[in-house]
Amino acid sequence: MQSFDGKLAVITGGGSGIGRALAEQLAGDGCHLALCDLSPDGLAETSDLCQAINPNLKISTHICDVSDEAAVLAVRDEVMEAHDTDQVNLVFANAGIGGGGSFIVDERADWERTFNVCWHGVYYTGRAFMPLLIASDDGHLINTSSINGVWASLGPNVAQTAYAAAKFAVKGFSEALVTDLRLHAPHVKVSVVMPGHIGTNIGINSRKVQGKPAAMEMTAGDVASLRDQLVKRGRPVDNLPDDALRTAIQQQGENFRDKAPTSPREAAAIILDGVQADRWRILVGDDAYALDEKVRANPEDAYEPSFTEELYADGHFHFTKER
Repeated sequence: MQSFDGKLAVITGGGSGIGRALAEQLAGDGCHLALCDLSPDGLAETSDLCQAINPNLKISTHICDVSDEAAVLAVRDEVMEAHDTDQVNLVFANAGIGGGGSFIVDERADWERTFNVCWHGVYYTGRAFMPLLIASDDGHLINTSSINGVWASLGPNVAQTAYAAAKFAVKGFSEALVTDLRLHAPHVKVSVVMPGHIGTNIGINSRKVQGKPAAMEMTAGDVASLRDQLVKRGRPVDNLPDDALRTAIQQQGENFRDKAPTSPREAAAIILDGVQADRWRILVGDDAYALDEKVRANPEDAYEPSFTEELYADGHFHFTKER
């Protein structure tokens, strides 16, 4: 797909982060947009930004919880009606959240919420929109996995089971689709995107999607529950005052966003370049390349503390030290 001009792209998670950056860059290339997200305010802001870039585009917005298949199917029908079409050219299954790190001590509902958004959201989006991609003469499905689809860890002191399990599933599914599409719909391509640390609000927004209050709005009961979870994970927060714990959680999300080595705009540019080059595997960020190479070279040691220390020494993944 050498040009995005006149094409139609569906983007889940389009209200912020990489999804918004993709939308803005595609708008600059003349691509019509169907934006999906749980946040109406985020969607409206992304739509306004894109419309300002190119007032001639058709841009539709759709509130959608991608972990709900019926909701995704409803959005597919809305997109067809809004754009008066039975086909789309680009589908970015990009929505994702964090949470539910421990299979042992975290709440099952949090674990499954994270897994369902990050895996089933990709699966349901693919199921819903694949017929519309096949109906086009030039289609491309882009699934967002993560470098945590290569390395199921955030370091030796942080459990990362729900997110990593989902991202490994996305990676395997996408890789299998390379052959499946080649056999049954060769004009449709697939890419799996594996970002490293990108400066987004995923840490802050995930609390909202998990049905939890913002860090600074936590009640005393919320703080007590969080403190108990952190203590179970081995974090020394027993005597930390409530306000200090609230501030620490908020600061952690802000640091993840503000201290990242790669911005959402840079990530979107890399992704779109990869799509135009017809690359099925798109690593995003120097840290993603470094980690991918390191895991492949020495997989048996990937979950040893020394492995992470070597990453730190090489200048990567310093944000994990704050957790």
